Amino acid sequence: MATTQTLTPSMKRERRANLRRNAFYLALIVIGLVAPFAAYPVFLMKMLCFALFACAFNLLLGYAGLLSFGHAAFLATGGYVTGYLLSSYPTLTPELGILVGTAAAVLLGAVFGALSIRRQGIYFAMVTLALAQLVFFFYIQVPFTGGEDGLHGVPRGHLFGVIDLNNSLAMYYFVFAVFLFGFALIQRTVHSPFGQVLKAIRENEPRAVSLGYNVEAYKLVAFILSAGLAGLAGSTKTIVFQLASLTDAHWHMSGEVILMTLLGGVGTLFGPVLGAGMVVGLQHLLSQSPLGNWVSPILGLIFVVCVLSFRSGIVGEAIKMYRKNFK
Repeated sequence: MATTQTLTPSMKRERRANLRRNAFYLALIVIGLVAPFAAYPVFLMKMLCFALFACAFNLLLGYAGLLSFGHAAFLATGGYVTGYLLSSYPTLTPELGILVGTAAAVLLGAVFGALSIRRQGIYFAMVTLALAQLVFFFYIQVPFTGGEDGLHGVPRGHLFGVIDLNNSLAMYYFVFAVFLFGFALIQRTVHSPFGQVLKAIRENEPRAVSLGYNVEAYKLVAFILSAGLAGLAGSTKTIVFQLASLTDAHWHMSGEVILMTLLGGVGTLFGPVLGAGMVVGLQHLLSQSPLGNWVSPILGLIFVVCVLSFRSGIVGEAIKMYRKNFK
């Protein structure tokens, strides 16, 4: 009781906010656990893979303030490496394939970051786009990717040599666990001292430099972490669909993840998840309707309307309204 009495009002508000946030996350986990019994598991797995991809991108844009137009390269690298290993070495377990694919994305992210991190603004974005296009044309030419045909029939295998991932329910819970791991890692990063420095760099980079922080090193670490998580999403996606194609390496994919992040809310943890769910869901619904050929224009129109109406994204605006009414 004595400890409770010594809490300041601000500390009490923060404790209540933490309890509400934890309850919200717990409710989402419960929903995720029962979701495959109410919806098509493969569709849900696609949403989770793209949600992780969007969260990885948001770590770079929303918290480090770096707009990358080349994140599709990391998604595709993780997918191609994992797909090639599992197809060429049938005895390799899927978790090892995912680890190697993620490591390949981390290495590529280190190269991209070392070449681009010294640039700012539109120059940084253009450098990442140019590097991603180089990777795209590289994947067209090299034989192990299958060129324009891609890699087909990638085996799902047995997780840890025991759990058969050809079972859709087992595959879903594995993908859900991968997503939770990635999301938890991002949340821990954002709320760590490292994440606070990233926010300081985003808000005022010259001031962060004057305080003695090695800004380029922080940006590089954030870039590599974001690339690795994008590669993790790509590796998992390849196992889900048993396919790795050039679509994941195309610059359209980099634009799509920007759309997901801005639509949900840049700089919010749950915003990219909501944005990815909305984009993937709309693509699925529209593709089965008479408007199937108009998917891209309709998504573009929705994006324009949402950006004009919700400048902070859907989740960002919701947070602002909540703080205004309940703070």
